[in-house]
Amino acid sequence: MSSAKNTVLQAAVELFGDKDPSAVDRWVAAGYTQHSALAGDGPEALRELVAGLGDDFRYEGARVVADGNLVALHGTYHGFGPDPLVGFDIFRVDAEGKLAEHWDALTPRVEDTVSGRSQTDGPATVTETGRTEANRALVAEFAEKVFVGADHSVPADYISTETYHQHNPEAADGLDGFGAAAARWAEQGKNLVYKKVHKVIAEGEFVLTQSDGEFGVPVAYDDLFRVADGKIVEHWDVVAPAPAELLHVNGLF
Repeated sequence: MSSAKNTVLQAAVELFGDKDPSAVDRWVAAGYTQHSALAGDGPEALRELVAGLGDDFRYEGARVVADGNLVALHGTYHGFGPDPLVGFDIFRVDAEGKLAEHWDALTPRVEDTVSGRSQTDGPATVTETGRTEANRALVAEFAEKVFVGADHSVPADYISTETYHQHNPEAADGLDGFGAAAARWAEQGKNLVYKKVHKVIAEGEFVLTQSDGEFGVPVAYDDLFRVADGKIVEHWDVVAPAPAELLHVNGLF
């Protein structure tokens, strides 16, 4: 396990498992930069958030993707609001082994999904570390051509036509399933518009892209892909509205 991954996982246990505000002193850098819409900047705002977590709060992790000093967590928050929230959290770990920066995207959990898959189930263990860079390149090119460039003639160059497991709650499996969902969204005035891919975080067969764009309103897109044999075979995502005002001046990205 990478040192950054170990740092983030241990910090998460103490902060959000033990709900221990003093863990901020052990794990969080003095210059902690916050991009979340839910918290203010700096370690003291994080300390206040942890101190305010209720007895019913718990975090259920699904998978972890570590790429150098960036570590992405995918999981479900219970007790953070009236309904469980599925989210991606991205942390940057500094040279001293402290959490230095944080981004997130959260969306309500949906019980009845079109594909029958949950927003977090499926394979979780990284097994193909030797394919990291090839998979990163594949997904990065896909994101630029299909997401940002809106070239919808080429998805089959990147996505398997035989196996494409879908975890977006409104889309069925397969390329056709996602195409049908996109058509329904367009009829509702929610076209998928990606403006810029800010991060591509890869480890083995898992690649996470963080992007900004519009989905009827300004949003943050976090898309996690699983790659097998050179093609995308599985997709999880969170589409989170971008609030007009934040509790800090750092932006969502």
